[in-house]
Amino acid sequence: MAILETKNLTYTYGVGTPFEKTAVENVNLSVEKGAFVGVIGHTGSGKSTLIQMLNGLIRPTSGQVLLNGEDIWTKPKEIRRVRFQVGMVFQYPEYQLFEETVIKDIMFGPKNMGLSDEEALKRAKEAAHFTDLKPELLEKSPFELSGGEKRRAAIAGVIAMDPEVLILDEPAAGLDPKGRDVILAQISEYHRQRGNTILLVSHSMEDIGRVADRVLVMNNAHAEMYDETRAVFSRGELLEPMGLRLPQITSIMRRLRKMGLPVSETVLNVDEAVMELLPLLKKRKEEDKNHAI
Repeated sequence: MAILETKNLTYTYGVGTPFEKTAVENVNLSVEKGAFVGVIGHTGSGKSTLIQMLNGLIRPTSGQVLLNGEDIWTKPKEIRRVRFQVGMVFQYPEYQLFEETVIKDIMFGPKNMGLSDEEALKRAKEAAHFTDLKPELLEKSPFELSGGEKRRAAIAGVIAMDPEVLILDEPAAGLDPKGRDVILAQISEYHRQRGNTILLVSHSMEDIGRVADRVLVMNNAHAEMYDETRAVFSRGELLEPMGLRLPQITSIMRRLRKMGLPVSETVLNVDEAVMELLPLLKKRKEEDKNHAI
């Protein structure tokens, strides 16, 4: 069952001016409930405009966004309710932290929904646990946290609203490799435990390959591809002209296959590559041993 759908979704900036530009054009998309979708595309491809239309931050020039089968703009005065159901974590969300303490910042969203202090606190603590924020950090000022901790606190603030759909715009941007790994692992664990629908926007094909089960490719305002991750990554010859490079490990495995090794060319991460290569290495070792005898 689709939780989010778009029908001929289009958005044009500066209509009627010399600066008129269509950022998203006739996008038709169906996102199944519980899916983990990676959204990729070069700068200016339309992905940021698209995700802002999905939670009602931008109203389409034409077309529809359907949430559980209902056009989100049927009742414009209730669009705020949609934003609680489709939560958005913006790029560098830590810049939006403002409360005296971390726990108050995480509670802000639930309280804005009209929940009691008690229920908001309960949700905030659960969200902090999901993002692995230690209890001793919750009474600190957000500005005392490290960069990665600030990022996790900001994500927790959206998770605390328990949205049906969670959209994250470059959640690992600007973090060191360890910080990226932590954020992605926590998002994956949240998805595994809660089963909520997630859309993850990223420039990193490696990140998308690690966590997403489907991929949407935006290119020049259009939805160029929308398919299972392996199917999309198998079309490297189509992705590269769009400015999208396959994960390094995928490229290596494709080259090994061209050299004649019986390996999959749709390997998405190092762990999968190890699983593919270990049997071949063991076989080669046995052959060398027998040959020596």
